Amino acid sequence: MNFDGKTIIVTGAGGGIGEAYARGCAGQGMNVVVAELSKEKGTSVADSINKEGGSAIFQETDVASEESARTCVERAKEAFGKVDFLINNAAIFADMRIEGYLTVDLDYLEKFMRVNAHGALVMTRAVFETMSWAGGGAIINQSSTAAWMGTGFYGVAKLTLNGVTQSLAHELAPHSIRINAIAPGPTQTEALEKTAGDYAREMVKSMPIKRLGEPKDMLGAAFFLLSDQASWVTGHILNVDGGQFMRP
Repeated sequence: MNFDGKTIIVTGAGGGIGEAYARGCAGQGMNVVVAELSKEKGTSVADSINKEGGSAIFQETDVASEESARTCVERAKEAFGKVDFLINNAAIFADMRIEGYLTVDLDYLEKFMRVNAHGALVMTRAVFETMSWAGGGAIINQSSTAAWMGTGFYGVAKLTLNGVTQSLAHELAPHSIRINAIAPGPTQTEALEKTAGDYAREMVKSMPIKRLGEPKDMLGAAFFLLSDQASWVTGHILNVDGGQFMRP
């Protein structure tokens, strides 16, 4: 796996798993665009990567906005000349409302789905021509095992994202672009602690590997899916979940 000089955009890279992706990719020699809505968090991650000898820039990015997504891609091209990879990690999670479908405000639900289900589509539409021009590339969408848990609109958004991933696999293949998804199980992040910390710790008791995941647990899967070793892999949803879901 030789990623030296490659350029990747990582959305939602200001913390948690997204930050782990950004730092891990920088450690593999990639130029990293920290695409993050929070200027403070995104700048902190990019500055830290650069201080450690990596190559990164911060770009304030709202994945629900087509204009913001296009601006992010243009900034990546200006800084590094091209875009080879994209990780669609951004999502509303840490501060999400915990409600059921019968009571959640529909305007909030539409905003939630725009980010969590279709933000990856917005970013993919913004980048695919640039990526194709560069000779192809690879995209990873951040799913979740919540997609198979039937636990409200967060899970439905991730299940939708899985469908988007598989549908785009057909449309992107003629452009020499592969797209897959990683579905983490319960992973120790600040966002998880705020949203479902106690529930997650109870959940792992029934899992084969009885611990919460760590953000770094996702890196091996990500590097494989981005690399030429996965050149015949597209439209796949890869669980990294301690055995939480064993799908046939």
